[in-house]
Amino acid sequence: MKTLFTVLFLLIVQIFSAQEEDYEYANGVFHFEENKTQKIFTDWTRIRQSPNTNAQILDSLQTNQPILILKQDETILKLGERRANWYKISYQKGDKTSEGYVWGGNLAVGYRNKNGYDFLFGLTKTVNKKDKQYPEINIQQNIAAIKVMEGNTLIDEVPFETGSAESLSFGTFTIESNHKLQNVELTLKATVSGEACGIPSYDQYVLFKDKKLIVLPQLMNVGDADVYYHSEEFVFPNDKGGIPNAFIFKMEEMEKDDRDREKKKRASKTYLWDGNSYKLK
Repeated sequence: MKTLFTVLFLLIVQIFSAQEEDYEYANGVFHFEENKTQKIFTDWTRIRQSPNTNAQILDSLQTNQPILILKQDETILKLGERRANWYKISYQKGDKTSEGYVWGGNLAVGYRNKNGYDFLFGLTKTVNKKDKQYPEINIQQNIAAIKVMEGNTLIDEVPFETGSAESLSFGTFTIESNHKLQNVELTLKATVSGEACGIPSYDQYVLFKDKKLIVLPQLMNVGDADVYYHSEEFVFPNDKGGIPNAFIFKMEEMEKDDRDREKKKRASKTYLWDGNSYKLK
């Protein structure tokens, strides 16, 4: 009976979510400041004469093309679970400077340059997926990716699942050290998060070695004031408590009962790194 009520609850949530789709809003990760340089993420992104998918196509730009944000248009386009404004931009091709409109979902959420390579983080699409706990329920899952470029040449790309809706309020993309993992050149970290209690954030670590990207298990953190939290982290070899040739996954969960007493749960597991790949110990 409990399972039946849970399924009914999830169905009701889906119905209300579908109704809310009538109210258009842009995901915060696709907010780009005016007069700031950004980069094209989706290859052969179409540049249009006006902020509309039916408008004339003026040009198409490749991944890693720098563009300048001139103005955010109020028009919002929703594709799958990605919602973004259109932006008026200018860009350089050879000696020619051109202008047009681009959909914000085709721009990189974040980008970095290191050792002659350009690394870009963005969201690529939404796919239908069955809920692991309740297979009769279909959910829409956003897929993100990290690309490594050398000029206009794609060196490698890795996809991974990421947050949806309110978990896409903020996005960050950083380059970290190799964390003393053998043969690793550097570590990339892509994060999406929400701005309210109970909204999860997701951390995706990706290792870069020998021009290849290696995706680590995803981390999720969520909390609800001082009543509940669930936190996940990696302990790398260069961290306190770290061990050579491995990284440790640690989880901690706290929930207060009716008497305001804290109940904590902890778990950990170790992944061995052999210089090329990892496996669960």
